[in-house]
Amino acid sequence: MNLVDIDVVGYDTLLLDRDGVINKLCPNDYVKCWEEFEFLPGIFEALVKWNKHFRHIFIVTNQRGVGRGVMTEQALRELHCRMCEEIILHGGRIDKIYYCTALTEEDNRRKPGNGMFLDILRDYPDVEKERCLMIGDSESDMKFAENCGIKGILL
Repeated sequence: MNLVDIDVVGYDTLLLDRDGVINKLCPNDYVKCWEEFEFLPGIFEALVKWNKHFRHIFIVTNQRGVGRGVMTEQALRELHCRMCEEIILHGGRIDKIYYCTALTEEDNRRKPGNGMFLDILRDYPDVEKERCLMIGDSESDMKFAENCGIKGILL
């Protein structure tokens, strides 16, 4: 599916998964540093279009690698900072990144739990659930959208 062609009419808040939507997945591993981070084709063009359309653009991402000690939370923050800098350089934006480092689904912040969405609603009171769109690459992302009561699009 071409990201630029996704129908975004009627939505003003976009939630994006990171791995598999923004960047290439590392099979059987985690993206642990900037050198391992590779933007997916078409993501910059899509983010430029979405920058003009959406009032809010958020990333919601599970980052179990931190919980497992494969990388530090500081390394994750640095990677996210570099990622956002590159996105801005290409004309896009990410308003905030929500991530969960929990190892199990018992933590409601870990997708498919709706905890990160509840954080968004708390931090951004102008976000209307009915006008939110989630784009992800996994069934867990779609279950997250369902648990949040929002529309989900599976890539």
